[in-house]
Amino acid sequence: MAQLAAGVAVVTVRDGRDDLGVTVSALMSVSLDPPLVLVSLAAGGYLNEVMLRQDRWAASLLSSGQAAVASRFAAAGRPSARLLVAGTPHHRGALTDALVVEGGVAALEAETTTVVPAGDHTLFIASVLAIPYVNSSLQPLVRLRSRYRPMT
Repeated sequence: MAQLAAGVAVVTVRDGRDDLGVTVSALMSVSLDPPLVLVSLAAGGYLNEVMLRQDRWAASLLSSGQAAVASRFAAAGRPSARLLVAGTPHHRGALTDALVVEGGVAALEAETTTVVPAGDHTLFIASVLAIPYVNSSLQPLVRLRSRYRPMT
C-alpha cells in the first residue's frame, strides 16, 4: 500500500484537560449526502481509546509546507497536542473544542456515528459538523513510499 499516494492529516481530540493528536493518511470521504468521513486508527493506541469515549474530533488536512507538523504528530511518545502545535497557527474548533491546525488545505470538525473494528485498526465513521476553512490555493501534503511529498 506504500505505492498508493494518500493525503496527510492531523486528527485531534480534546479529552478533559488534555489534547491528543496523531498524523494519519487513512482519512477519506464516505458520503456527500449526508457528509460523512472515515478515519482509521491503530486499535492499540491511546488516541483510539480516547476516541471510543469522545465522539467529537477534528481533522486538519495538511498542506505541502507542513511536513514538520506531520512529523511531530507522528513521533512515538509524543507529548500533548498543545505542545505539538506550539509556534504553529491553530485554534479550537467551535463545535468540538479540538485543536485545528491552520495553514492546511482544509479542516473539518466531526462527530463519530459508527465504530467498526477492523483487524488491528478501528474505523471511525463520522458526520461532518463544520468545515472551519478550505484553502484551495495550497497544494496538499501526501505520503508516498513512506515519505511526505508535496503534490506536483
